[in-house]
Amino acid sequence: MKMISETIGSKLFIGGEWVEPKSTATIEVISPLTEKPIASVARASREDVDRAVSAARQAFDTGPWPRFALEERIAAILRLRAEIEKRTEAFAEVITGEMGSPISYSRIGQARTPLSMLQEQCEIAARFPWTEWRSSPTGSACVVRSAKGVVVSIVPWNMPLVAIVQKIGPALLSGCTVIVKPAPETPLSAMLLAECIREAQLPPGIFNLVPADREESEYLALHPDVDKVSFTGSTVAGRKLASACGERLRPITLELGGKSAAIFLDDADIAASVEALRVGSLRNSGQVCSLKTRILVSKKRESQVIEALAGLIDSMPIGDPFDANTQIGPMVSKRQMERVSNYIEQGLKEGRAIRGGLGRPAELNHGWFVRPTLLASVHPNAVIAQEEVFGPVLALSTFETEDEAIAIANNSAFGLSGAVFSSNLEKAIAVAGRVKTGVVEINGRGIGHHSPFGGVKDSGLGREGGPEGFDPYVDIKSIGLPKEYVETRLL
Repeated sequence: MKMISETIGSKLFIGGEWVEPKSTATIEVISPLTEKPIASVARASREDVDRAVSAARQAFDTGPWPRFALEERIAAILRLRAEIEKRTEAFAEVITGEMGSPISYSRIGQARTPLSMLQEQCEIAARFPWTEWRSSPTGSACVVRSAKGVVVSIVPWNMPLVAIVQKIGPALLSGCTVIVKPAPETPLSAMLLAECIREAQLPPGIFNLVPADREESEYLALHPDVDKVSFTGSTVAGRKLASACGERLRPITLELGGKSAAIFLDDADIAASVEALRVGSLRNSGQVCSLKTRILVSKKRESQVIEALAGLIDSMPIGDPFDANTQIGPMVSKRQMERVSNYIEQGLKEGRAIRGGLGRPAELNHGWFVRPTLLASVHPNAVIAQEEVFGPVLALSTFETEDEAIAIANNSAFGLSGAVFSSNLEKAIAVAGRVKTGVVEINGRGIGHHSPFGGVKDSGLGREGGPEGFDPYVDIKSIGLPKEYVETRLL
């Protein structure tokens, strides 16, 4: 497996080129499989952060990017997409190497999803209401949407390329410039993306990359020359950053944690529904914020669902993430393995183990693995049913009525995603409408990139995806005009 070259790894991507850092500090990237270092990359200092912000500020204030016609920006982003497409296998291998995502998932979910995402972002940009004419008896105006400015994108380790593209696509298409701060566990895929930016010949300064630790990251987000922050990560970190941004009246988008419920109505096709949870509950080894980790089923169908879920887990090989047959890989880090293990230990006190439990699988003698775990008879208020585990751990609870199922689903501090399984589509839609989350999937159907994704309650603020995903990156201005002038535009 070929990782990022040492030459690039020792530098930062600022102002359209790889530059020497002002500090000798580094970030060591550790393999979740071998538990050994695979790379060392430059760690940005405050001085480096200042350089990155200055480059982005200059590119926005005086550079060509915000002044390009929309068609030119779309063409540039499509060039970037083409460069990523050339390297999909490289991205898959790098992401599997740095965070342990099973290679079969990395090739599709990690490396190819950004291609469809960028394509659809460009399609949305072409139809976005950048200029609208409005007239009413009380006045007439031209409503203009224009780029907000310099954007800081702070992304997590679990979907490193997807998370970056989800943010920078709308930001760049809107005319903003960006500084990306990748997670310390996964800087290599971000560096490969920077190479794609360079090869696509995007204007210097519109994309800057600064791997950094927590203090420098906060310094970046709160830098006086930054106009907007977009953060994906834990609720604890998001709440702290939002508070600091609030003091500065700095707009921030937050995509945070989840503890999503999958409701099995009594008329659900159990076999098909449980198979949908292979992706819906356990993809990326359970390390996705929107996974359905609370399984809700009526008591009369409980045994059937438990049997089907146990079979599902048995059918998902665990092991070397570079093996194409593997469906459950290691946790991203030792710390994450210990965190998930602690939740499993707690869960064993709160429910009965159907599959899994504590300890690494017997056949594996290295790597940050946990055993995929299914817990049944879990009270809805139990810790394992309330807190986000971020690993391959499912908690099953039962209900008597549909009203009770909805109440249990809503009995959470989170509200990111959810699922309803039923053979009656109208009934499923009605139930979905009562679940307090930003997204609900019916019978395993995803929402796609043209629809907004995001949460309520402790799951965040704002939306990503769809035309709504452009809103955080634009300022809106209303220009009052004579009614006759506006109405000629409305014809």
